[in-house]
Amino acid sequence: MNKTLLLIMCDFLLLNLLALTRWEKAEPPSQQKVTAVKQAEASAPAINADMLELMRVSLEDEKSSREQLAAQLTTTQSTLSEREQNIANLAQQKNQLEGALNTTTANVKELEKKYSSATNEAFLTKEQLAKMQRELEERKAEAERQAASLAALERQNGEARQRIENLNIKVGVAEQEKGLLKQNLEEAKQQVEVERTERIKVQEQTAQLSQGVGQLAVKSGELTQEIRDNKPVNANVIFSDFLANRVSTTITTRRPGLFSPTVKEKAAQTILVTDGEHTYALMHVSDTPFFLSFENPPDYELITGKLSRGTFVTPFKELRFLAADPRIVVAPVDDALAALMGAKIYRLATDIFKASEALLVRADDGKYGETPFRIDTANPGYVQVDNRIVTRLFGEFAPKSGDLMFSKQGDLIGIMVNNGYCAVLSNFRASESFKSGDDVTQPKTGSSFKQLSIRLQSLPIKLQ
Repeated sequence: MNKTLLLIMCDFLLLNLLALTRWEKAEPPSQQKVTAVKQAEASAPAINADMLELMRVSLEDEKSSREQLAAQLTTTQSTLSEREQNIANLAQQKNQLEGALNTTTANVKELEKKYSSATNEAFLTKEQLAKMQRELEERKAEAERQAASLAALERQNGEARQRIENLNIKVGVAEQEKGLLKQNLEEAKQQVEVERTERIKVQEQTAQLSQGVGQLAVKSGELTQEIRDNKPVNANVIFSDFLANRVSTTITTRRPGLFSPTVKEKAAQTILVTDGEHTYALMHVSDTPFFLSFENPPDYELITGKLSRGTFVTPFKELRFLAADPRIVVAPVDDALAALMGAKIYRLATDIFKASEALLVRADDGKYGETPFRIDTANPGYVQVDNRIVTRLFGEFAPKSGDLMFSKQGDLIGIMVNNGYCAVLSNFRASESFKSGDDVTQPKTGSSFKQLSIRLQSLPIKLQ
């Protein structure tokens, strides 16, 4: 319903209301009002007719409007259906586009992989190209070097051909000279045969002379060595030599004590002696802090020692108690250190019974003297020395443990083990050995010293 029709209806209802209202009940009508009412009542049918006509026209307009609206609605519905169809088509197209988009996305990823692979391959190809370029340059340089070498070879070949031509000329000359030399050679051969015969005769005579001279030289050398070995050396010379070449030993030991470790140190004078292979410093057990006791032998925690001569000092690495006698102690000395020390290295006497006397030397107080000695058949490793004060000994002293005995030729015979017997040294084979050094912790040494004590106790009374 439009606004015009609504206004018309409102006017119509208002007029009807005014026409049908009975005003006389409320107020007495005046004459004029009565007249007006009558006129209104008289004109009411005409107005109603107009109103009806107007309403009919309005209804027709409304109907026409409704038909137009229905047509518009039909058109709109048709348009809506088309739009829905279009939306459905668009949705299908969207799905198709989404599928295509997914396919395209997968293709893009695949292309990215291919692109990355192609990029890597291109990078590798670039590296390969650079490598090939380097190889090409190297081969080019090698070709240039080979070309230079070839040129040098060509030059050398030309020079060689020139030398060959020169040699051919020289060969021709040499052939001529060869003929002359051959002729001279034949003549020389005849002369050589003559000289060879004469030389053979001279060689026979020379051989006879050489044999005689060689025999004389051997006999002379043997006589010289025998004279040297048997020639006695003055005792003063031997002792002076000893004083000039003696060395000092210092041995320190540490063993457990009641409240604290017991440390002992002993210093002595001795010599270096060799058995022909190794060098040793020779000592008597009384020259060391050790003591051989059958009861409660000690377990030493530490054993150190050093050897010195002048300003030169070297430590011991080992101490050995010899099998010849448990009281004889030696310390091996490296040959290089012995050479640096500069002291004479004494040899062992080979034939001690060439003479009946020997020289006794005491290292600590400088006394020495000649004394006779004799063989003890019951103890072949020892010789007996008179233990009384011998007036023939220079300084008049009696032998004691640790004195060194030298032969008349100045070689070492042995060392006094007590005041009556000297142990003869022929080797330095050890029965017990102990490591020495500041950083060396000794194993249990009590059993070793017990064995040494047992060996000492097992010796005859006169040798103990």
